[in-house]
Formats: sequence, C-alpha cells, structure tokens
Amino acid sequence: MRIIVFFDLPTVTAEERRSYTKFRKFLIKSGFVMLQESVYSKIVLNQTAAQAVYGSLRRNKPPAGMVQILAVTEKQFEKSEILVGEYQSEILNNDERLVFL
Repeated sequence: MRIIVFFDLPTVTAEERRSYTKFRKFLIKSGFVMLQESVYSKIVLNQTAAQAVYGSLRRNKPPAGMVQILAVTEKQFEKSEILVGEYQSEILNNDERLVFL
C-alpha cells in the first residue's frame, strides 16, 4: 500500500517558508520519497500502518496551505502512467526495499 501526500503551501513570508521547509523535512525524515515537486509517496505494509502515518501527518501539518493524503494499493499505483518525461530516481522505491526480520 502507498500513501501519497499532495501539498500546496504558501511561501511568501519568511515564516511560511520555514513552515514549508519544516513540513518537507518531516516527510523525508518519515520515509517519504518525492515523486514530483510537492508530491511525496511512502510504502506501508497495511491499513494499520497507514493509519499511524495519517496520525503523524495530522500532528505535523503546517498551519496554512493545503495538504491532501491518498492511500492506494500497489496494484493501483503500478497502473500509473508517465505521459511526458521520464521517471528518474536513484532510490529503490518498491517492495524490494522491504526487510523482513
């Protein structure tokens, strides 16, 4: 399952830029990978883990702007199609990065 976060945050004032940077760093620190500018994705194991990530996002949301969350299955995500451009990533961003202990 993947959680996709879409956000559009204001960056006019210095405080808004700090808030944007703080939220973006939180996403990266939480294991999200950038798909496009202001679109980040994270793989989670199940619905319970997704709910935990949702709670974490709610606790760390910025004070202004818009943040949307979407959960999709891996099958649904695999059906996404690049219409223009190329997918470029040096990050292993699929089930192969999961480690079972």
